Amino acid sequence: MLPPSSPSSSLSASEFLGFSVFSSANANTSSTRISTSKSQTCRRTHRGLNLQLPPPPTTTRCCDNSKVEVVVAEEKIKSKKKKKISISSSNTDTTTIVKPEESSPSSSVNDDNNNNPLINLDDVNPVGLGRKSRQIFDEVWRKFSGLGQFSRTVPDESLDTVLIREVPMCEFSVPGAQNTQVLVVGATSRIGRIVVRKLMLRGYSVKALVRRADQEVIDMLPRSVEIVIGDVGESSTINAAMEGCNKIIYCATARSTITGDLNRVDYQGVYNVSKAFQDYNNKLAQLRAGKSSKSKLLIAKFKSEESLNGWEVRQGTYFQDMIATKYDGGLDASFEFTETGNAVFSGYVFTRGGYVELSKKLLLPLGSTLDRYDGLILSVGGNGRSFILILEAGPSADTSQSKIYFARMSTKVGFCRVRVPFTSFRAVNPEDPPLDPFLVHTLTIRFEPRKQRPIEGLAGGKQDLRSFNLIIEYIKALPTGEETDFILVSCTGLGIEPGRREQVLKAKKAGEDSLRRSGLGYTIVRPGPLQEEPGGQRALIFDQGNRISQGISCADVADICVKALHDSTARNKSFDVCYEYMAEQGNELYELVAHLPDKANNYLTPALSALEKNT
Repeated sequence: MLPPSSPSSSLSASEFLGFSVFSSANANTSSTRISTSKSQTCRRTHRGLNLQLPPPPTTTRCCDNSKVEVVVAEEKIKSKKKKKISISSSNTDTTTIVKPEESSPSSSVNDDNNNNPLINLDDVNPVGLGRKSRQIFDEVWRKFSGLGQFSRTVPDESLDTVLIREVPMCEFSVPGAQNTQVLVVGATSRIGRIVVRKLMLRGYSVKALVRRADQEVIDMLPRSVEIVIGDVGESSTINAAMEGCNKIIYCATARSTITGDLNRVDYQGVYNVSKAFQDYNNKLAQLRAGKSSKSKLLIAKFKSEESLNGWEVRQGTYFQDMIATKYDGGLDASFEFTETGNAVFSGYVFTRGGYVELSKKLLLPLGSTLDRYDGLILSVGGNGRSFILILEAGPSADTSQSKIYFARMSTKVGFCRVRVPFTSFRAVNPEDPPLDPFLVHTLTIRFEPRKQRPIEGLAGGKQDLRSFNLIIEYIKALPTGEETDFILVSCTGLGIEPGRREQVLKAKKAGEDSLRRSGLGYTIVRPGPLQEEPGGQRALIFDQGNRISQGISCADVADICVKALHDSTARNKSFDVCYEYMAEQGNELYELVAHLPDKANNYLTPALSALEKNT
């Protein structure tokens, strides 16, 4: 039911909520006025919300450093004198709350705004009108609803008494930020300077790692930032920077596209910083007589002949014996420690439907269970074949009740490190429950010729996909966690000179790989070409697969890094990000999902929830 009629001919949507909104725009300032009605209480119902504004005047400090002016008129004294309380700051935004004796929306519109036009052509732009109106209404509603949280009823005889909150609340503050210290590597870069200010605005304690601390560098950073001198290319100079840090944002970039400079910053720098951070956490764990929550669990490391004990080589076929005999071409496999110091699992499978495997019953350290870890990481080398990892879970005393789970593992020619999360394992029997890492007791590595793909770019003639050669360095379990530990700002390669793009991407990729195998919870952000413009103005595209083609502002990239610190969906993910764009006609290869950056909502969680982990 609509509220009773007012002196004006009709009620707007904002007046229906019990207040009127008037905005004026000029080059530097903007203002919003909220006027309450004359009645003692104002109740309006809108979409199921019952709003009540008590008659006593109240104030609260605005959390965006705005200026609040509260004017209280005594109802018993019919004079033009009014008591004012003003809280001012450096911001030019102004919010005025007025409780007059007699006023109408029409008279309030022209009050103090005769010299400023209410509407210009930009305000009615059909592209941004809907978004601008929503932002204005959200801001007014936030301030209006905040008044009820800190207000209290005051008797009529003390209407001139106003409650002012002594401790201002910042709308940008993040829960737990005061207990978190973030190390920003490359704090003077285009993105790093914005990251530092965003972190401080949200209440974080910030350390800045810089190569030198001359006056020019000091002037770039806020005074409350702790500056630490160090070079990411020299591991001995960055250990002191890790003291007291909980998270790291790596924004450093090479000064040139020279190969040596690229490797020093983009690859060796990431490796040195991640290793120093891991060593610092291990040091803290030793002081607590425990183990760091960020440390990997060693399952097997092959460095001698004795390390092969307990591993068993087996062979079999998926077909019945009669069929297998008809297509029997032979199969063989071995697992040995070579003279070069490598543990090699090699062989061939010429039998149709045959397979060979390497298996061992796990013997974990006392007090360690795999349910405290996120997955497995294997350091392997060889000829680039794919393998199947098999985990048997169930009572170790009675293996007949065990459930079998599998996941495919792809390798590359040469050495690489492969992450296999426990969530990627699927049950052989669809009726079995999901994998419970706590019950895992046996690990198997299986090779089978089917589903093998030729290696692209491999020199030589026809490849024999029935033979394999796998060098195993170690097998470890990756620690689990809810939040990311290390945020790396990489790049997509767009906007780089074609002649230097390959070298830049090679160094960036090497740094990303070193971070993934460190065991830390990581988030790798690959922005498009960086642009110097305000953030939060355009919708963003989050994608995987090197398919974006647009740029993005440095401010938006910095905001993504800060939001990812406490977002569980950002852990162990790599993604590309750019401005929203429309694909060319005929080239719509995939659907673009845009997310609007806005401080009033967390756009990062829905954007990253659909992306794959461990990428």
